[in-house]
Amino acid sequence: METMKGEVVLNIPSEKAWEMYRNNEILSQINPDLLSAAEYIQGDGAPGSLRLFKLGPAIRNYVKESVEKIEKVETGRSVTYEVIGGDLKEMYDPYRVTFSFIPIEGDNNVNKCIAEWKAEFKVSAPATPPPEKAKDAALRFLKSFDNFQLSY
Repeated sequence: METMKGEVVLNIPSEKAWEMYRNNEILSQINPDLLSAAEYIQGDGAPGSLRLFKLGPAIRNYVKESVEKIEKVETGRSVTYEVIGGDLKEMYDPYRVTFSFIPIEGDNNVNKCIAEWKAEFKVSAPATPPPEKAKDAALRFLKSFDNFQLSY
């Protein structure tokens, strides 16, 4: 399996970023161009739950929607999904993604965190490149947390 990672620094505490990520209503409002809707279609966010992500117009030509099964939750820190349906499943199998929110230590960094995206994948369709577009979209979306939280 291959691995790809990326991260951005957010100007909000990790607890706040975690709360925003886990709340479907908030998540759907952060950057509708990238993610137009999120909902739990089974469960409440615990391992085994299914979460549907409907992607926005900025990336719809790449991926329209993704059904993801939550595998692991470290409360306040990270969530790991396996994609079980949607466009990504056709390109990569398996495709597992982890979103992490890591506090930045130090007096001047109390209100900052690192938002990390990590994918583990195996290309299943011929001529499919690594998921660079998914990485770029995820990092752009995470960076949107900064602007949204000002109004939240």
